[in-house]
Amino acid sequence: MTYKVHCLNNISQAGLDFLTDEYELVDAPDEADVILVRSANMHDMQISPSLKAVARAGAGVNNIPLDAMADAGVAVFNTPGANANAVKELVLAGMLLSARDVLGGIDWVRENADDENVGKAAEKAKKAFAGGEIAGKTLGVIGLGAIGRMVVGAAEALGMNVVGYDPFMDAQRAADISSDLRFVEDLADLYATSDYITIHVPATDATKGMIDAEAISQMKDGVVFLNFSRDVLVDDDAMAASLASGKVARYVTDFANPAVVAMERAIVLPHLGASTAEAEDNCAKMAVEEVMAYLADGTKTHCVNL
Repeated sequence: MTYKVHCLNNISQAGLDFLTDEYELVDAPDEADVILVRSANMHDMQISPSLKAVARAGAGVNNIPLDAMADAGVAVFNTPGANANAVKELVLAGMLLSARDVLGGIDWVRENADDENVGKAAEKAKKAFAGGEIAGKTLGVIGLGAIGRMVVGAAEALGMNVVGYDPFMDAQRAADISSDLRFVEDLADLYATSDYITIHVPATDATKGMIDAEAISQMKDGVVFLNFSRDVLVDDDAMAASLASGKVARYVTDFANPAVVAMERAIVLPHLGASTAEAEDNCAKMAVEEVMAYLADGTKTHCVNL
């Protein structure tokens, strides 16, 4: 039997190369037995009777109608952890950009590019962009899954103290991540002691808007908050007010919207978290392997709806 595969988005060739001779790529989604997708919205799509499996080359599945797929008997897979290193590295970059005003310094140099004495002028101007170092500071990590645990190790390697919180973990399991990790069971403890806070949790009814005015009020003055997880986790109005008052020194987010791009002292990235060639290759390979295993013998590795 030959299975037909349709790609709703550009899927890494490194993953497509894993398809065996039993699979062929087709242009029409309504003919497909398998759909591979990244960010395309599938909620308004008709579910074809031929469709057997959907694989998301990434972790989030909010662009896929999971219940409708389940009702139709279509298995949906995701690829948790395949892009974890890419996100981890961007979290580190976000901390460094917020600790030292690198972006402000770059802008100054560009604005003074026509000054033949720009080098001398820079020596006088650079004090405006001075910052601090992250070594010795405390990082709070909310969510100790695939990405969070990698952030813990990387931050400790850079000389940071790390506090971790995860409602689905206990101190013993947290110690397996790092013996130096200080695990807390109350978010208030993490808020009160962290100079930097990064969040790595899924968007659920329980987590949407969890970083609100009350949560921010419990944080240290001058905290830096990093969000490379989901935009809906942070209350934009509360964050804007906290940046304006100075309660939050910097908000680093990977999710642009009209509210955050207008926030003073926010560093807003265009959803670059998993956008590396390596991450796209890893996600595509995992997605292809998952659907092939499912169609071969019913294996449901990282199936999120059946």
